[in-house]
Amino acid sequence: MTIHLIKLSVGSESVADLAEWQAARLKQLQRKGLAPELIHITRQMPKRSEELLNGGSIYWVIKGFVCARQRLLELRPLMRDVPHCGLVYDKEMVRVSPRPHRPFQGWRYLNPKDAPPDITKGTGEEDIPEDKRHWKS
Repeated sequence: MTIHLIKLSVGSESVADLAEWQAARLKQLQRKGLAPELIHITRQMPKRSEELLNGGSIYWVIKGFVCARQRLLELRPLMRDVPHCGLVYDKEMVRVSPRPHRPFQGWRYLNPKDAPPDITKGTGEEDIPEDKRHWKS
């Protein structure tokens, strides 16, 4: 079985803004000679790791709407002052049909049946400007 995570993208104004931030982060890591990978560090290690790594994604909430997802690749144990978890996720960002979501702290599990569908090419939905997509919700 597959399960997903949902997380607020704090500070992002749009999917494009999040994508630009991630691209800049990847370039910064390359300049430093580090592996160019996207990692979100969180305090808690998800207990349902097997389900998350069986095709799960991290869904991003931006400005009150679930707007995009990225496939989870690895859950990496990290040690800071206390144990943490690095959520390693794919560089490819997939836009999803916007769905409202109220604020929350940390991350939450997201059942596949509750996940918004991907925006697929050829439907015309991908041509709607991001700031106009929320009318569907």
